[in-house]
Amino acid sequence: MGIIDLLNKDITQQELLNHYHANITYIELPKFFYGLVFGYRGIYNIYINKNLSYYKKKKAILHELAHIELNHLNNDLFVFSIEGIEDEADKYVKFLIERKV
Repeated sequence: MGIIDLLNKDITQQELLNHYHANITYIELPKFFYGLVFGYRGIYNIYINKNLSYYKKKKAILHELAHIELNHLNNDLFVFSIEGIEDEADKYVKFLIERKV
């Protein structure tokens, strides 16, 4: 179960969130900040900028789910390589969207 299943509409967003033990909260963030995710005690907390358009929110959610699916949050070097990890999450989502059945 993963993002590709969500994109193919084989599962709902809530089913994927349940699978990853994740939840989404919409909060006010600076204009340039779309979202973030962090894990704590086996639960992933995704925060999305509530001021984004519907489609930007969906893109941000996919991006944050990609971090979970790619195990970026289990990487001790995360703080030192944020830029590369952000690019990797974007490329992964793009790859899945293009691959979608």
